[in-house]
Amino acid sequence: MPSALVYVNGLKTAHPLLADLAAAGIAVRATVQDRAKLLQEVVRHAPDVLICDAPAPDDALFKTTLSIAETAPCAVVVFTLDADVGHMERALASGIHAYVVNGYGAQRLRALVHLAQARFRQQQAQAEALVDISTRFEERKLVERAKGILMHTQHLSDDDAFHILRTASMHTNQRLGQVSQHIVQSARLAEDVNRCGQLRMLSQRLTTLYVLQVLQGAGLQAGPCVQQLQESVQRIDANLAYLAKSLSQATYGDLLGQVQQTWSDLQPVLYASPTPDAAASAYVLLDGLAERLLQGAERLTGQLESASPAPPLRVLNLAGRQRMLSQRFAKYAVLALLGDAQLQQRSASGMAESRAAFEAALTYLNSLPLSTPDIHTALEAAGIGWLTLVAVTKVAAAEGTQAHANSLHNLAQASENLLAVLEQLSVHYEHSMQMLTGS
Repeated sequence: MPSALVYVNGLKTAHPLLADLAAAGIAVRATVQDRAKLLQEVVRHAPDVLICDAPAPDDALFKTTLSIAETAPCAVVVFTLDADVGHMERALASGIHAYVVNGYGAQRLRALVHLAQARFRQQQAQAEALVDISTRFEERKLVERAKGILMHTQHLSDDDAFHILRTASMHTNQRLGQVSQHIVQSARLAEDVNRCGQLRMLSQRLTTLYVLQVLQGAGLQAGPCVQQLQESVQRIDANLAYLAKSLSQATYGDLLGQVQQTWSDLQPVLYASPTPDAAASAYVLLDGLAERLLQGAERLTGQLESASPAPPLRVLNLAGRQRMLSQRFAKYAVLALLGDAQLQQRSASGMAESRAAFEAALTYLNSLPLSTPDIHTALEAAGIGWLTLVAVTKVAAAEGTQAHANSLHNLAQASENLLAVLEQLSVHYEHSMQMLTGS
């Protein structure tokens, strides 16, 4: 037996419609007289059909039926005396399935209710079909994007990439679109973490290159350190621009804003030319701002990692942090060569801390099952590069403020060589199947 909710606008006496509905075998669950409560009552009673007696329907009624269609859809019949064609069109657009002009007629009441229900079911089926088509279209786009990621990162053909997606779909009992969406999201999040990790590293590299160019007497217009310094500045600008587009402003905007502000404060100091007497103070100021940049990037990276607790993302973050630690060690090594007692003391503890953290992380990464031949090779190269950097640092430290140009060159070269290896290691982790699939 169909159930109905009846709306009669302000009627104080029993409406004949109620008796006619009962005679037609339609159960009336409730009668509503206040239009403001109509949506609430539809949600409460969940009738098969809403029947409204509205001799002169107004805009408020159409808005109410539209809200019902969007919130708690059901078949809607309106009995009215209004023959305005514009109102008929408005009724159809507002979720009304039978707009009956000049009375309901007891003898056809049941048929009208069935008509409204049939139109309602047809409308729902069309809406579901549209959603299904839209979903399939969006899933197809996701599959193509996921295939593109796999083809690029794993050097696969189109067919091989699709085979991996289909296999993952069967093994995880998920739709192909769901697997593809996970890969697309994982790749984006890994890129965000890698970019933030680069900011950590670049904050330390800036100071290293700045002091090296001074020690080498290169000035601000010549020498490889100057070119590398300019490249670092460009990378920071590019990463900040990327993250500003990629990250949610509501979620990460405040953290990213702090990093952007620190970078704005640091740049004028980076391009200043201090007098010899003020050199030590300038280095301390520059390094202090670089530390603020590091801390801001570290907070942002940590929050991104927390957004996805999957082990591969934590490993990616740890591997990326090795870049920063290598540059931090090199930074303190060159600061110690400036001859300032305060900087030397600070550098000694900084080098010891950075060395301990780097070597502990390297040992941990070597012990993980999360590996590929490329990752294994890169880890071996990183170990060799680290030992080389430590060795040339000891030579430069022994020479002190009289460090030869050759020793400074070797220190700078060892630092850059190790960084290149660690950059490639981060890319390998970022593009690994474990990272993309979250396994």
